[in-house]
Amino acid sequence: MLRRFAELWRDEDGMTTVEYALLLVLIVTVGILAWQTLGNKVSASVDNVNTQLP
Repeated sequence: MLRRFAELWRDEDGMTTVEYALLLVLIVTVGILAWQTLGNKVSASVDNVNTQLP
C-alpha cells in the first residue's frame, strides 16, 4: 500500500486531480463563508427594520 502511495505521489497526472480537488474544496469553503456572512447581514437588517416599525 505504501508503494501505491509513492507511485501516486510521483505520478504527474494524479497530482492534477488532487489539485482540482483542493481547488474545489477551497471554492466551496469560500462560498459557505460568504453565504453565512450574507445571511447574518440580511438577518441584522431585517431585525433592525423590525425594531423600528411600530
